[in-house]
Amino acid sequence: MKDEKWIEKQLLDKFLRYVKINTKSDPHNTDEIPSTKCQWDLLDLLKGELEELGISKITLNEHGYLIAVLESNSQEGEKAPVIGLLAHVDTSPDMEGKGVKPRLIENYNLTDIPLGNGYILKPDDYPDLLKCEGDTIIVTDGSTLLGADDKAGIAEIMTALSWFKEHPDEPHGEVEIIFTPDEETGKGLDFFNKDWLNARCCYTIDGGELGSIETECFNAAGFEIKFKGRVIHPGSARGKLINAVAMTGTFLGLLPANESPEATDGRYGYYSPMEVEGNLDEVKLGGIIRDFDSDELARRIDAMHIYGKAVEAKFPGSTVEVEIRKQYSNMYEYISKDEKIVEILEEAVRSAGVVPVRDIIRGGTDGSRLSEMGIPTPNVFTGGHNYHSRFEWASVNTMIKAADTIINLIQLWAKEKM
Repeated sequence: MKDEKWIEKQLLDKFLRYVKINTKSDPHNTDEIPSTKCQWDLLDLLKGELEELGISKITLNEHGYLIAVLESNSQEGEKAPVIGLLAHVDTSPDMEGKGVKPRLIENYNLTDIPLGNGYILKPDDYPDLLKCEGDTIIVTDGSTLLGADDKAGIAEIMTALSWFKEHPDEPHGEVEIIFTPDEETGKGLDFFNKDWLNARCCYTIDGGELGSIETECFNAAGFEIKFKGRVIHPGSARGKLINAVAMTGTFLGLLPANESPEATDGRYGYYSPMEVEGNLDEVKLGGIIRDFDSDELARRIDAMHIYGKAVEAKFPGSTVEVEIRKQYSNMYEYISKDEKIVEILEEAVRSAGVVPVRDIIRGGTDGSRLSEMGIPTPNVFTGGHNYHSRFEWASVNTMIKAADTIINLIQLWAKEKM
């Protein structure tokens, strides 16, 4: 039986330290990875902590890929498969990540939680809180996100490594630890080379609710659309002005309201405009398209081009340039080829005293792209909730179970033979 108090102390020490480090990524910086210099602050800290744990094989390259190898302590002739553990250091650009002030709500009693700045975290709005009676809840002060996405995953991986250092006689195979930048921008693995790894499989520690194992994600594309009109002084505009702002509004009006993120759940996909910039002469519209079915994603991509042509027809003399870029694929195609990967994960969850639940991600992770590269990578729960939001919170009990699951996972793979 593992000492949960020891695990809790390790987790809180690490997590509360990590979330105070600003690592907000920048989707507008398309020239550099990491996209923000502040991500190096956490990468450098983690590199130092890995060295303190006695891990000798550590690399941190110019693109912020931090890879460390926990070498096997198995006896000669009993070599186990190599596995990987993956988490990302950046936090979402959707919400401020500087000046995070985490606060612990101990022995939570299911009531509303005032965050500060006039914001209240309510179980009526976020019913997952109702599962956490008596738990310790970590919240923000309402002015920033918390950063459990994915600093909870990082803290849980580092806690598991600390546990093996404290228990050197516990058998484990070779484990590759991968910390990446810019997952939130969708560009985090643009310069990653799978040949750097020897892992048969990897596990992204980047999920949410207790017990959830995510083996399927969206197929994903991003779009940038340029609406080019013709500007002239409004006082003499009749017959001359082509209003790019009005063009953009017309295009947005063509997107089906019932195929938006706020109108869908489960396996239903969506279009999601994310940001607009421009003026009467030219407007840029950026956003994302998602679906679990690749044919449905293709249908939406085709529709975007049709909507662009429709806007051109309504505004004679205008042009609409639609650029679509693939982001990642549904990882299920790759994970389903080797059931052992998920079977051992489920056993690791059960050994932590938790019922495993296979689920889908209405999003994606670096594991989606790593799976597509040929290293199947399902996603594991961390205890974080309401990601990318000032209402983000984390369950300490679930974080403990996640760290326990990682330890179990390493131990169970140590019993497998190549």
